[in-house]
Amino acid sequence: MVPDISTGGRTYGLLAYLYGPGRRDEHTDPHLVASWLPELAPDPGRDPDANLKQLTDRLDLPVLALPKERRPARHVWHCPVRTAPGDRHLTDAEWAQVARRIMHATGIAEEGDSQACRWIAVRHADDHVHLVATLVREDGRRPRRHQDGMRAQAECRRIEAEFGLQVLNPGDRTAAQRPTSAERSKAERTGRSEPSRETLRESVRQALAGAANDEEFFRRLTEAGLRVERRLAPSGDTLGYKVGLPGDRNRDGEPIWFSGSKLAPDLSFPKIRQRLAAGPLDDDPSGVDQDRPRPARTRRTAAPLVERAAATLTADDDEDAAAQLVGVGELLDALVQTSPGSTRGELNQAARAFERATRSHIRAERSDNRAIRSAARGILRAGDALGRDEDGGATAMLLSTLVLATVAAVHWHSARGHAQQAAAARQAAQHLRAAYRSSSASPLGAMRDQGRRLTPRTRRRHADAVRSALPGRADQILADPGWDAVAATLDEAERAGHEPAALLHGVIAHRELESADNVTDVLVWRLRRTANLPARARSAPHRPGAQTASIRHGAAERTDPATRAADGVNRRPRR
Repeated sequence: MVPDISTGGRTYGLLAYLYGPGRRDEHTDPHLVASWLPELAPDPGRDPDANLKQLTDRLDLPVLALPKERRPARHVWHCPVRTAPGDRHLTDAEWAQVARRIMHATGIAEEGDSQACRWIAVRHADDHVHLVATLVREDGRRPRRHQDGMRAQAECRRIEAEFGLQVLNPGDRTAAQRPTSAERSKAERTGRSEPSRETLRESVRQALAGAANDEEFFRRLTEAGLRVERRLAPSGDTLGYKVGLPGDRNRDGEPIWFSGSKLAPDLSFPKIRQRLAAGPLDDDPSGVDQDRPRPARTRRTAAPLVERAAATLTADDDEDAAAQLVGVGELLDALVQTSPGSTRGELNQAARAFERATRSHIRAERSDNRAIRSAARGILRAGDALGRDEDGGATAMLLSTLVLATVAAVHWHSARGHAQQAAAARQAAQHLRAAYRSSSASPLGAMRDQGRRLTPRTRRRHADAVRSALPGRADQILADPGWDAVAATLDEAERAGHEPAALLHGVIAHRELESADNVTDVLVWRLRRTANLPARARSAPHRPGAQTASIRHGAAERTDPATRAADGVNRRPRR
């Protein structure tokens, strides 16, 4: 059950909408279910002798009784209350009870207060009602409605439990401001896929990802095509900023601006400057001595930093954990901007969801997340990655660790009672899993094919290494379809000079596997990263006895493009 409070200045205009047909004729049977005093509140929906003007005058009477100079400019309080999808439909009597409880909880019309504000509850759909009040009491005073939104939310949680409805997560006032109904309507009229506020929030967040200083941040905003205006001190220092979409204007033809704080609490300029002031970022965290690092290398470099962030979320330093969450958010924003189309949609949804998980009341002012922010910067500098070959494999490697990090974020937030943030991290993990499945299909498929071509003796030797390193999980790993990719990776590592059992012991000691969605996948990427192997399968030299295994799987190998690429078949000559 979701209350959404706003204020305005025209009682008649709001009532005309509530009792009207709606924007798409979606309003059916509008009528009152409750009011401050039923005998004084005419119902234009059910009484043929009543009209909107009469109802408006009754509601506004305490306002009009004041001298003009004392009348509040925004005297109309409006709160739609909607049940969650899947909830049963409440009766009119139940909605009346809900309305009275919320009006009491917010302090606008407390039970037993004969001088309280006038209010009504209008129902024109099965799943919600609209509460409308005028913010002047019968005695001419203003109501005490401090934190009325939080109090309405808290009362809705109690109502949900008592009425057997879905109990939603409580808020903590760290969420970004949602678009107003007017903003949503404007987006529909102008053909935009979302309100300007949401588009700008995402653009500002992406411009901030890996930015080294505020000048670079503002330059990125301009390059993204946004209107940008800074508020400057007499000294020339920036004090604040606001952004707008080109062509987005109000009814007077003036540009519509949003300050950073109106987009999200952590996008105000003081908060942005605080984040940028942590210290200089490495220009090239990949360690590649060239002007522009390769996308695959920057993704491989970022993976252990994400694992380190996930480990921080299981430790006791809440401030450091909060800082690492911010860094993971920036890394996701960098990936969205540089990923191929096959994964960009899911990554964008993951970044949007995880944005909520980066904000809580735990502050990270004195913590250092420069390493992971530098990784985000490196990914952006490297530019667009391909969805195949080494780029595709390195992306899958990084996404595998990001799934672990978001799952760790779910547990961290849940343990601290951050219900909204835990739900957001859980949603981000779902989108990341989908992106991972898309990006890992080809490289893991090639590794599995290569593992099946190994001789039985080689496979037994690597299986013995797994039993030695993971005695409790060896049977599960060896029975998993991903075992072939693990075997191929161990064989590549052995040919590169590593001892498979020792390598397995090392990667297992580095971090637990219990939180992994797929143990074999996690093992593959950790082994390849630790042994500095390519993120895609590397062909093995021909060995005696390999032909027998190859014959068993020959049909698949002849038709699988990923296998042909892994084996070096049909490659174009280098130019």
